[in-house]
Amino acid sequence: MYYAIYAEDVENSLPLRAQAREGHIARLKEMEAAGRLMLAGPFPAVDSETPGDAGFTGSLIVAQFDSLEAAREWAEADPYKAAGVYQTVTVKPFKPVLPASMAQQ
Repeated sequence: MYYAIYAEDVENSLPLRAQAREGHIARLKEMEAAGRLMLAGPFPAVDSETPGDAGFTGSLIVAQFDSLEAAREWAEADPYKAAGVYQTVTVKPFKPVLPASMAQQ
């Protein structure tokens, strides 16, 4: 089943993100290689794909896990969480409906 991991950053998280980004991205690439990642990305703090010093306000990851508990454990072990980037992390079951190709997985 898919789960959505919604994280909100602490204020001025950009330096913390830079410090932990390599490990964070490595874990996502592992999940992608295993065919479990639907999407992942940050929320820019301003209306721009490249927010510069404004940084980001959080992240969204949608991926397959065996259970809600497994998704929560994965989220808690994220390098961004350990580095203090995330202020809050919410994990919820997610049911893909559209596009139809995702709903059939």
